[in-house]
Amino acid sequence: MEGNARFGEILEEADRLPLEDQETLIEVLQKRTRDHRRTELARDIQEAQKEFEEGTCRPATADELMREILS
Repeated sequence: MEGNARFGEILEEADRLPLEDQETLIEVLQKRTRDHRRTELARDIQEAQKEFEEGTCRPATADELMREILS
């Protein structure tokens, strides 16, 4: 619950910023989000490559993957 209250406080503070600063804040947050997702993707790729090299992954068809994702 504390996290939600803190998030609300951050939004209120952002609303108090001048419009130009709000736009800059949005740009900074978008860049950080992209960077974070890129880091996560790189980590996932490294993990998949390691599993492949160790032989701990198995080949799968697209249909098998979709069934696994949707289950």
